[in-house]
Amino acid sequence: MPKTRKPDLKERVTLDRLFSKLGMFSRTEAAAKIKAGLVTVNRKVVRDPECWISPKDDRVRLNGQAVKARQKIYLAFYKPKGVVTSYGDPAGRPTVYDFLAGLEEWVSPVGRLDLDTTGLLLLSNDTAFCEEMTNPLSKVTKTYLVKVNFSVREEQLAQLCQGLTLQDGCRTLPAKARILKAGQRTTHLEMVIHEGKNRQIRRMIEALGGKVLKLVRVRIGGLELGTLKIGEWRKLEAMDLSRLRQSG
Repeated sequence: MPKTRKPDLKERVTLDRLFSKLGMFSRTEAAAKIKAGLVTVNRKVVRDPECWISPKDDRVRLNGQAVKARQKIYLAFYKPKGVVTSYGDPAGRPTVYDFLAGLEEWVSPVGRLDLDTTGLLLLSNDTAFCEEMTNPLSKVTKTYLVKVNFSVREEQLAQLCQGLTLQDGCRTLPAKARILKAGQRTTHLEMVIHEGKNRQIRRMIEALGGKVLKLVRVRIGGLELGTLKIGEWRKLEAMDLSRLRQSG
């Protein structure tokens, strides 16, 4: 298991956040249960999800049972195209949770992949792990296979590797980029980044005047998709978690 920080029982947290930190529910689910009157603090029903409590000193119960930390779980999921990385979608589109049949534990996505991007997505109920994997200071690399709608020139490849200014004026850090297959009208690239800007790969290609036709995340750190098929998931073992901290 990863050496992530355990919930600090000395910290004061909101009641809904406590359930998230213990790996029991998302804050949204916790808030619903709290508002329904299913949660007591020191034997009194509390319906305010934002009520501040001390996990060390206050006795919190759900349906009369004392709450406690759940076993940590870590998943690798091959996200399909057209699937939303969220718990629910107002537009009724499929979400990653539609593919987690048989999983009893609550997990949340570690970062996101946009609607049209496929590939490796992590999910966990370990909030410290999620924060570590998504924190830019951790410098966890993400590797993508990218198909673009133009023939990439050497100077454009150099721009990707040196860092470039996006159309909104934001500057990216240097990336690793190499051409896998060059054509007259399209190019297949491998790109490695360690930032988490929204739609970063797509925006980098757009800054070169092109468009991404296909985008697949194939690796996070040293952890690869492996034999996972689209729409499948598997639990991660200690060795897998170690690979996540290796450079891609």
